[in-house]
Amino acid sequence: MRSQNIDQGWQFQYGIVSGFPDPSGQENIRKVNLPHDYMIESDVTQTAPAGNASGFYTAGVASYTKYIDIPQEWENEKISLRFDGVMMNATVDVNGCKVCLQHNGYIPFYADITPYVYFGKSNRVSVTVNPSMQPNSRWYTGAGIFRSVELCHMPKLHIADDGIFGYTKEIEYDEQGSPSTAYLHTEVELCNETTENRIAMAEVFLTRDGSDQVLLSRRQKIQVNPVSSDTAYIDLTLEHPVLWDIETPNLYRLHARVTDLGVFKTHFIPHAENTVDETSVLFGIRTVSADVRRGLRINGKTVKLKGGCIHHDNGMLGAVSLYQSEYRKISILKQIGFNAVRTTHNPPSSALMEACDRLGMYVFDEAFDAWGIMKQPGDYNQFFDTDWKKDLTAFMKRDRNHPSVIIWSTGNEIPERGGLNNGYTLATRLAQAARGLDPSRPVSNAICSYWSGLDDELAAENLKKLTEDAPAADSLQNADTGKNNTSWEEYSEAFTNGLDIVGYNYMENKYATDHEMYPERVILGSENYPKEIGIHWPRIESTPYVIGDFTWTAFDYIGEAGIGKSVFLEADDPLLKIGPFALMSHGSQFPWRLANDADADINGGILPQGAYRSVVWGSSETFLYSYDPAVFGKTELISNWGFTSVSKNWNWNSPEGSPAQVAVFSNGDEVALYLNGGLVGKVKAGESPAADLPKSFLFDLPYVPGELTAVSYKDGTELSRDTLKTTGTVKQIRLLPEKTEMSADGHDVIYVRVELIDEEGLTVPGSDRKLHASVDGAGILSAFGSANPITDENYTAGSFTSFRGTAMAIIRSGYETGACTLSISGEGLETVSVTLHAV
Repeated sequence: MRSQNIDQGWQFQYGIVSGFPDPSGQENIRKVNLPHDYMIESDVTQTAPAGNASGFYTAGVASYTKYIDIPQEWENEKISLRFDGVMMNATVDVNGCKVCLQHNGYIPFYADITPYVYFGKSNRVSVTVNPSMQPNSRWYTGAGIFRSVELCHMPKLHIADDGIFGYTKEIEYDEQGSPSTAYLHTEVELCNETTENRIAMAEVFLTRDGSDQVLLSRRQKIQVNPVSSDTAYIDLTLEHPVLWDIETPNLYRLHARVTDLGVFKTHFIPHAENTVDETSVLFGIRTVSADVRRGLRINGKTVKLKGGCIHHDNGMLGAVSLYQSEYRKISILKQIGFNAVRTTHNPPSSALMEACDRLGMYVFDEAFDAWGIMKQPGDYNQFFDTDWKKDLTAFMKRDRNHPSVIIWSTGNEIPERGGLNNGYTLATRLAQAARGLDPSRPVSNAICSYWSGLDDELAAENLKKLTEDAPAADSLQNADTGKNNTSWEEYSEAFTNGLDIVGYNYMENKYATDHEMYPERVILGSENYPKEIGIHWPRIESTPYVIGDFTWTAFDYIGEAGIGKSVFLEADDPLLKIGPFALMSHGSQFPWRLANDADADINGGILPQGAYRSVVWGSSETFLYSYDPAVFGKTELISNWGFTSVSKNWNWNSPEGSPAQVAVFSNGDEVALYLNGGLVGKVKAGESPAADLPKSFLFDLPYVPGELTAVSYKDGTELSRDTLKTTGTVKQIRLLPEKTEMSADGHDVIYVRVELIDEEGLTVPGSDRKLHASVDGAGILSAFGSANPITDENYTAGSFTSFRGTAMAIIRSGYETGACTLSISGEGLETVSVTLHAV
């Protein structure tokens, strides 16, 4: 197979492509480079049909058009378009003829355009997207061709779309424990578009990624009947392999080459000239297994998953997926200490998968958020019955060669989990289909409590149990009713048939009981409250049959707005009686935009929650934060998905001497706090925790501007320290580009941090102001904004208010080389610029 990226220069317009000439309509057509998300370009609106679930964004129908030259010499070949994802209900037309319709926006798909093209001429390709059936999701989806597109051409006898598959059957080790031999299995699916029996030679060979040297080659002859497909099965035995894991993400490239040798009638008749098709995929040598005694093992070594759930959006870029943005996201998560991500709750982009392969990040790869029973009226439930097998196949065939994928998930919090809509049988069928596509990895499903998914009679009975057994402050959505109530186990047991690993959403307290009931069940905390990691992680580490924990969420995202909010209340406030459920996202009013529940904000800044998690996972760093003195004496109510509201700030508007509190996160056994050089006090581990968080230290002190220093000690020796300083007033803007060069391929990006600083160069956290950004030269200002979760400002307008003294500009490359200049201005401040280069 041969392919070329065709992301450059598509014509975009709102509405559908008209068949009538309309000169005035040309004004509404503009040129865009893919990937592109037109929803993020729009203003948020209070009347958005999906409301806070989408971050108050909405979008209607739009179209993309590109004229593509198809060479005459391709006339005897198959021509197709490969879309990595189009959001959503995408109709592909070529030269006015409908080619295909793809409903699920997250699923990669191929459009066979061979019957519709003019060879040797220009061909019009139009893609119409229709995300207008809103609400169609529980979070921000984006809209448009938000992942890359490729034009592919290949001989009539060719390798099928995503038709090469390889995995490691076994690794043999020498006496020193080094890998000596890897036993690999590969499959090459061949398609014969002709009307004759064809004899083909399928060859598989292996190289190191980035090298042309062939390390090993094997081949197999096969017959493929007319207008059908068949598979060549080829084993490889590789000596002295280098293995893939997150510490050493060694990559190979697995190649397949297929030669059309000739026709078989009553005997073989060779061709005078043989056509050849070839493709390759990234590949890593590693094994995956899971059991209740040894847990999850990668290459024979037990691993605990330090996991985070992530959505598909990239913050201010919206749903646009660019490799450098995905790479940056995974790099930040590795910095916090994550070793795994869960692609909640839909297939990710190819770009994210490659980033995980190259950086070393385990992936819990998830297929669906809904089956046949809806969660939102416009969601995938409308198409599940007819499309699930096609979509699951396309998703898994694309991703199954990625070594980063270690677990497949067939769904999340599926309403059919209680057996409705033939749910028990469907769960088994999906697991069987997944295992048929890839026998090398375990299959899972993320199952929650029965706040939905039961018929009326059982739902009423279950609600009664929940309200009787669950503490008043708990969220009924994911309440665990404890050891004395095993109705969850009874309702879900048939649903787990066929699963190798059972995902538990927010039900850590069921682990021990369910191990007694199901002693061979491998359990994964597939979704968990972020503030509880310090409580649960020690138990996870010491429990073999529980293989890890995935927080909701690792990276902040658009939609489910305000799910992680926190408020300070007077002691008699009625919200305290309701508890965390009072802060559910459905109560977030306009202009709430972001979930606000993550370890990293949308621009990649590591939040207190992320710092705390790194401490729980063993970091020796000390992290010092403060509470606003204005909330002293009040009671903090934190959403189940929230975190205590501390910040890197010692610039408060309270009078000097006001009572205040600071929180320290540390693995020390004692922490000392100093204010302007004087000792405030010392706190021993567990003596005075902040917000009941293990490994936290809470200090009371008067608010006095100056310098705060926290020093952690372990066995009497200093472990580390952290400092907070009161800053002066804002004097200037500082620009901090993360790099200064980008590739002129239309896909590279440079993130430039914008800071408001005082005379000493300290970021001023409490003096935010409107900033303006512009770019001149060989670059595009893709986004400019802050991580503020509550705003109605537009990320693509070039003007935005800073948040806690910072903002971010994202510069995207075009297809021309040269310099570009980013300029930032603000009222009362001198304009500053930085020069970047597209090469």
